[in-house]
Amino acid sequence: YSDSGRGRPGVDPAVYFKMLMIGFFENVSSERGIAERCSDSISIRFFLGYDLTQSTPDHSTLSVIRSRLGEEIYQKVFLLILSALQEHGLVKGKNVGIDASVIEANAALRSLVNRDTEEAYWEYVRRLASESGVDPKDSEAVRQFDRKRVKKMSNDEWLNPHDPDAKIGPTKAGSTDMIYKPEHTVDLDTGAILQAEVRLGNEADHKDLALHVLQAQENINQVQDLPEGSLTVQSATADKGYHAVSEMSQLQHEGIKTVISDPIKNRK
Repeated sequence: YSDSGRGRPGVDPAVYFKMLMIGFFENVSSERGIAERCSDSISIRFFLGYDLTQSTPDHSTLSVIRSRLGEEIYQKVFLLILSALQEHGLVKGKNVGIDASVIEANAALRSLVNRDTEEAYWEYVRRLASESGVDPKDSEAVRQFDRKRVKKMSNDEWLNPHDPDAKIGPTKAGSTDMIYKPEHTVDLDTGAILQAEVRLGNEADHKDLALHVLQAQENINQVQDLPEGSLTVQSATADKGYHAVSEMSQLQHEGIKTVISDPIKNRK
């Protein structure tokens, strides 16, 4: 952006983060949807500082800003908002809950490339079809072959070159797609989010459980102006997917009570 009159005018970074908050509170998951919602609502325009004659930021502008800001900036803004919650008494920091969900990556299965042969997915399927006696030039026959064959797609064998961190895995609907796992650590007494991150889609939920709880503790210490290394968390609650003896031992060694059920009954 420049002051010469060429190109779009600059967007206040505060407006960008306000628009992200709109997406969060109104459950709008896409940048295009956030931009449309902000453009349509008079009250949201007022919140952003735009009048009826001004154009609110376009979804492509949101994408550009997102790509320009580093993780460190987002972490600082997160702590800024957490500090505001602390001022209103919404950060107790005693009992925390942690859970992960699944989101689809902005990457398609059909764009997968085999790590060893560097074949594109459909090139690979056409080769398998040919080996099974199906005409590889008959697109419909190849697609039908692909639908019926038993698929064993491994992240060790396949990757998406456009998003190498996206992993093959089950979605909430039960289908297979490229996924990530967003994880939140929450203050159970108030509902305030103490720590948030996006994990790889093929990671086990219990991986680095103790580390993630202690990272939430670091955020608590910063917003409550406590000395580094202070421990206010008394209990950590999670579902059975987070049960791992080594992780539970680490938390209990720190004096944190674990409220996590064992998926195996009558474990010796």
